[in-house]
Amino acid sequence: MRIRWPRRVSGQVLAAQLSITAGVMVLATALFLAPLSSEIDNQAMHQALAIAQTTAADPDIARDLAATKPTPSGPVQRAAERIRRSTGALYIVVMDSHGVRWSHTTTARIGEHVSTDPREALSGREVLQIDVGTLGRSARAKVPLRARDGRIIGAVSVGIGYGSVRDQLLAAVPRLLLYAGAALAVGVLAAIAVSRRLRRRTHGVAFADISALLDEREAMLHGIREGVVAFDRQGRIRLVNDEAGRLLGIHPDATGRTLEESLPPGRTTDVLAGRVDGADLLTVSGGRVLVANRMPTKDGGAVTTLRDRTELELLGRELDSTRGLLDALRAQDHEHANRLHTLLGLLELGLHERAAQFVAELTNARRASAEQISERVHDPMLSALLVGKSAIVAERGVALRISPATLLPGRVVDPRDLVTVLGNLIDNALDAVAAHRSPTPFIEVELRAEGTTAVLRVSDTGPGVPPGMREQIFTEGWSTKR
Repeated sequence: MRIRWPRRVSGQVLAAQLSITAGVMVLATALFLAPLSSEIDNQAMHQALAIAQTTAADPDIARDLAATKPTPSGPVQRAAERIRRSTGALYIVVMDSHGVRWSHTTTARIGEHVSTDPREALSGREVLQIDVGTLGRSARAKVPLRARDGRIIGAVSVGIGYGSVRDQLLAAVPRLLLYAGAALAVGVLAAIAVSRRLRRRTHGVAFADISALLDEREAMLHGIREGVVAFDRQGRIRLVNDEAGRLLGIHPDATGRTLEESLPPGRTTDVLAGRVDGADLLTVSGGRVLVANRMPTKDGGAVTTLRDRTELELLGRELDSTRGLLDALRAQDHEHANRLHTLLGLLELGLHERAAQFVAELTNARRASAEQISERVHDPMLSALLVGKSAIVAERGVALRISPATLLPGRVVDPRDLVTVLGNLIDNALDAVAAHRSPTPFIEVELRAEGTTAVLRVSDTGPGVPPGMREQIFTEGWSTKR
């Protein structure tokens, strides 16, 4: 049966974590058991050494070794067996300087030569080793046996059964495996918890899908014609696509910086930072009109999208200008039609002198109004705007007055901005006056020069700005219109 590697990220992470955890536990157990076995051997050999030293230090054994013969019932055998039984040793062999046994657990071997070389112990050195003798494998120790005067008259060999050593090791293994199993279980539970959390965060996608999603994301973000700026929870820039860099003038290396480090203070920075609430917020950046929408993300950050409305605003202004011109032409057309109908009626009634007088009055009034404006406002674009607006205002039953303080003796360097502001103010005033019923509605325009500065004032008989909104009218992007 072929084992398939999971495709999901969470499954792969879980499998990897389980493999790593199991491998680490096996390795740790093996690394612990190896020195444990050696440590238990050392303990057994030093235990044998302590028994051997204690036996060799008994003066009666040294005296009896010199005074008696090696027999199964001799005093040396009895003393050695007593010590063996009390200490639990496998054997205690007392030998003379020729390697002949004076004690042994098997009494038939008393009087025989030992099976291992005793020369190292007889030469005065202590021996520790794991070796195989007549009683099997054991941890043994050999020490010299000295007489009262310090002469070496024999040696004592003590063995600890290797079965007991192995039993100690095997007794430690279950506890060790229990601890290892508990640690492995904790690791498995932690791996499962991490895997589930990762599955929720990655929505169960595979590594191949993540790579494809990242490629698609990069292509989409840098290919769309909308600006995208992403922020982390600390307000640092996390992502800027090509269009956002072009609209805001942000360099690609702005990633990781705060918004205040990349943009100057103003409405654009406030909108991007979320300090201005609302949808489809208008802002101006580098001469471009932008529409911004900010959407918070689950990790505490946010994503702001930007749409360039500069061309749309320019087209809208051109359309407004065209509509204004059409309204002016339509108003003049209505006015001329009414005058022609009046003139035709006078002629049909035979009132030729009255008809001639009516034409003269109209001509003089029109000329006087246009001349009054042109005498006070010398810039042709501004005077033409006022003449055209007067016809539109008159059609809606409102009078357009020119303030006596109006005097603009020279031409404006760039009158287009002033024409835009003046036209918008007159249109707004006309809307306010038309919505507010007044016995004598009028709009008054004052335009004068103070040095190199043009001062413009438009007043009307409308309701005016509500007191609660007077502090907001100078806020960039604020408007009472939807």
